[in-house]
Amino acid sequence: MQALDVLLNRVSVPRLMEPAPTAEQREVMFAAAMRAPDHGQLRPWRFLTVEGQARYRMGELLAEAARFNDPLVPEAVVEKALNGPLRAPLVVVVIARLQDHFKVPKSEQLLAAGCAAHAILLAAYAQGIGGVWRTGELAYSSHVAEGLGLEVGEEVIGFLYLGTPQKEARIAPKEDTAQFVGEWTGA
Repeated sequence: MQALDVLLNRVSVPRLMEPAPTAEQREVMFAAAMRAPDHGQLRPWRFLTVEGQARYRMGELLAEAARFNDPLVPEAVVEKALNGPLRAPLVVVVIARLQDHFKVPKSEQLLAAGCAAHAILLAAYAQGIGGVWRTGELAYSSHVAEGLGLEVGEEVIGFLYLGTPQKEARIAPKEDTAQFVGEWTGA
């Protein structure tokens, strides 16, 4: 697949099934992440892969966090959290590793980690792998961060759900870029 085809046509694919990406496909995705713009070459990201039975444990962790955040949380919300990681055969937890740096503010590091996550999705799409980036309030829960073993200065910025598309991906809509681009003349 040509690079511009990937950039112009990638869409989120939320309906996923087995098989998960192969080891070779994963290596390509993570190698693509390493090419993200990274001022200072800090590599302010890391990734956790969650698959198989670990997805059930992740669901339990998310459900615990939902109850921890609100002891009166509706059971439907707990069930959704419990079953969330089961929507794909592979979940990649994207973690921003923010550090004090004399030249690179944490905001740039966070953006770089987001670019790394996007590169994974682009590389997945290029290989015919379906993917979708999910977050939700539980992604930012301190209980989830602790359960996933995050260290000081680290935060979850997304869960990438990856697998085989259940059906053909939708066609990317053609956007009118004029609505998003303007000229500054200096006046």
